[in-house]
Amino acid sequence: MLLRIIAVLEPGTYTFGPDNGTLSVRTARTGAASKAGHDLLLHVTDWRATLEVGEDGAPTAAALDADGTSLRVREGTGGMMGLGDDDVASIHKSIDDDVLRKEVIAFRSTRVAAGGDGVVHVEGDLTIVGRSHPVAFDVTTGDDGTISGNATVKQSDWGIKQFSILFGALKVADEVEVAIEAQPR
Repeated sequence: MLLRIIAVLEPGTYTFGPDNGTLSVRTARTGAASKAGHDLLLHVTDWRATLEVGEDGAPTAAALDADGTSLRVREGTGGMMGLGDDDVASIHKSIDDDVLRKEVIAFRSTRVAAGGDGVVHVEGDLTIVGRSHPVAFDVTTGDDGTISGNATVKQSDWGIKQFSILFGALKVADEVEVAIEAQPR
């Protein structure tokens, strides 16, 4: 990865956001009535990330800030019926009021290390609903400079109660997948 970053990104600070990338969250469903629910693809529509690259071409720091009220349903798969406009509005309200509580989501790296095979290992603190916990994930840089990575986040680690209906027979799975793909600018 170090060699790839040297070849693709010059030293400096690179900024990412909705105008040059996608930050997404994938949820799954669980419970006895899970067939009735939907797996969701949500896009975060208000976010900013930075990647700092040192003079030697190695990444040195990464940060991200996202507006917790900016998650929007882009796709709902599975379920007994398709998602309607009322369903989507209800999902947005639940995320804002019950899950993320209209709070900012923030990540700050504590360690960034180039690994083999085009991978950069990133460790840091993720703050959700006012609680910070360490997370680790890998980021790759394509030959065109595209940055991509994903991390699994277990909501209960941040005190987030799984959204559920039907007396808990249908729940959003505790683990959600967060992914980023962006072009540096």
